Amino acid sequence: MGIDIILKIAGIGLLTAIVCIVLKKSDRDEIATFATLAGIIVVVVLLIDMLSGLFDNLKSLLALYV
Repeated sequence: MGIDIILKIAGIGLLTAIVCIVLKKSDRDEIATFATLAGIIVVVVLLIDMLSGLFDNLKSLLALYV
């Protein structure tokens, strides 16, 4: 799972960068900014999902010792 999430984040970053470059070349800077913001939001949602899984694992692990 470690390399999987890194590849997903890299793919989203690459796709966002390409879309941003294309939109800036066609003089649509505002939409390029929104596309970049959307890419950041998608990555943050992925990271929040991973963190919630981590906290669930920690909670179940610590419940074994109580």
